[in-house]
Amino acid sequence: MTTWGLVIETTVGSGDHKHIEAYVLAHVTGSRAEALAELERRAWNYSPEHPRSPRRRRLLRDGDGFLLVVDGAWHSFATRFTVAELLADSAAPVVAPEPEEAPGAHRTAPDEPADEPVDEAGETEEAAEEGEGVERYADGVPVRPAWWGRDDLP
Repeated sequence: MTTWGLVIETTVGSGDHKHIEAYVLAHVTGSRAEALAELERRAWNYSPEHPRSPRRRRLLRDGDGFLLVVDGAWHSFATRFTVAELLADSAAPVVAPEPEEAPGAHRTAPDEPADEPVDEAGETEEAAEEGEGVERYADGVPVRPAWWGRDDLP
């Protein structure tokens, strides 16, 4: 499947420091039509930083993209939305290939007990080390610290 970048070019700054900057809003994997539909949704909902007090907002379709023009008290500010095919990404996450299982290797049946040691909370040691089954806040920080309740600490 093709990966598409949803690119935004927008006016930032004000006065003599006003200039255009480009950002990649998101990536969409699928067809170009799906990427354009997502881009249009984002263009409709986009709220630019400038102008602070918009007087008029116009969203225009421009070929395979969109142009948002927002008039302020003194100046107009433009934002261009474009779909572009992602050809290369130097900071893309590396996906490790799945290890292949050797023929005849034993798999544990679902009804067989696991051979891993289980602590009093019912978690395996691996799960406890990786933090699985731990209650967390929305930002990923555990609600209860790992050292809480340990009796081997001073």
